[in-house]
Amino acid sequence: MKRFWNRISPAACVAGLCLLGGLLVPFKTPVVVAAGQAGPMPSAGLGATVYGKQCAICHGAAREGLLPAFPPLLGIQHRMTDQQIADLIHQGKGRMPAAPALKDDRLAALLEYLKGAETTPALAAAEPASGGGEGATLAKAGGALFQQNCAFCHGRDAMGGETGPDLTQSKIVLADVSGDKISQVVREGRIEKKMPAFNFSSQELSSLAAFIHTQVLAAAAHKGGRRGVTVADLQTGNVEQGKSYFNGAGGCAKCHSPTGDLAGVATRFEGLHLEERMLYPWGAKSTLTVTLPSGQVVKGTLAYQDEFTVALRDESGTYRSWSVDRVKFTVDDPAEAHAAQFPKYTDDDVHNLMAYLQTLR
Repeated sequence: MKRFWNRISPAACVAGLCLLGGLLVPFKTPVVVAAGQAGPMPSAGLGATVYGKQCAICHGAAREGLLPAFPPLLGIQHRMTDQQIADLIHQGKGRMPAAPALKDDRLAALLEYLKGAETTPALAAAEPASGGGEGATLAKAGGALFQQNCAFCHGRDAMGGETGPDLTQSKIVLADVSGDKISQVVREGRIEKKMPAFNFSSQELSSLAAFIHTQVLAAAAHKGGRRGVTVADLQTGNVEQGKSYFNGAGGCAKCHSPTGDLAGVATRFEGLHLEERMLYPWGAKSTLTVTLPSGQVVKGTLAYQDEFTVALRDESGTYRSWSVDRVKFTVDDPAEAHAAQFPKYTDDDVHNLMAYLQTLR
C-alpha cells in the first residue's frame, strides 16, 4: 500500500489554526448568487469600517470566509454570544492576534455588524439527486447552509475535508431516519472530536439532513465506490514492531508517552486523521522563549509570529508581544521533529507505527 502521509495538504496545517469553526446562519430562502460571491451586506457604518480594518483580511470582505484557511462569519450570533465574541477579540486565539484596544462604541458597532448578515450564498455542492418537489427544495436550501457551516470541515460534497470525516460513510448518517440522528449530533455537538454544538432551528436541521442524504445517494453512484482511505486500510501493520519502533529507532518515546499525552489517542482520532496527526501534528503548540534587553527571560506558548512581531501567552494566559528587532527569541516547534522523520520512514515503519497507535485507547 502506498504511503498515505503524502496526501496531507499544506492547507490542513492552516485549517488547524483557524479562529472560529462551525458557524450558523438562520434559515431563510437563499439568495441565489454565483458560486464564490457573497450575499447582500448590511448597510455600511462604523461596524463595517472596523470589520474592514480588523477582520476582512482573513474572513473576507463580505464575511464569506476564505476556505480552507478561515471560516465564514455569517450568522456568527447563532454560534457565539456577544460576550464570547468580544472575549475572543480581546484575547486572541491561535494565529488570531489579540485586539484589547477594540472597545466601547467600536466594539459594539462591530458586534452589531456581525449580527447583520442574515442571507446565505447559494453554494450547494450538487443538485438534488431526484428532480423537483418540496424535498428537492429543502435539500437545496440545506446545501447552502452546509457550505457556510459544515463544508469547512466535511468538504463541499460532505465526503470529507481537511479536518472532518466523510459524512456519506458515517454510521450515524446511514442510520438516520428523517434527520433524527443527524439533528441530535448537530444540536449537541461532539466536543471530544472538536465539533461544536449548533443552534439550528428544526427547519434548518431538516434541510441539512435532506442535503446530506442527497450526498449519500450521490456518493453511492460513484463508479468503483471508493473515494478515499478507510480505517481498515490503515490497520495492516504489526503492533509489536510498531511499539518497538516507537520506543527505539523512531525516537517517539523521547517526547511522547502512551500513558501520558498519547493516552486514548486512538479514541480521539481514527483512520487517516490519526495518521496525519502522527506524521505531522498540525496545530501542535510551539514554545516561545524571549530574552528581553534587560536579560529577563519570558517563556510561554507561541501566540503569533511574523517578520515584525512575536507574541506569546504566559502561564497566566496573558498575551504579550514584542517587536522582533528589540528582543532575542527562539521557537521550539514540536512538529519539526515529525517533519525531520519523513525521509527516514519506510512503508513498514508507517504501517507498524499506526498499528501500535491504534491500540492506545
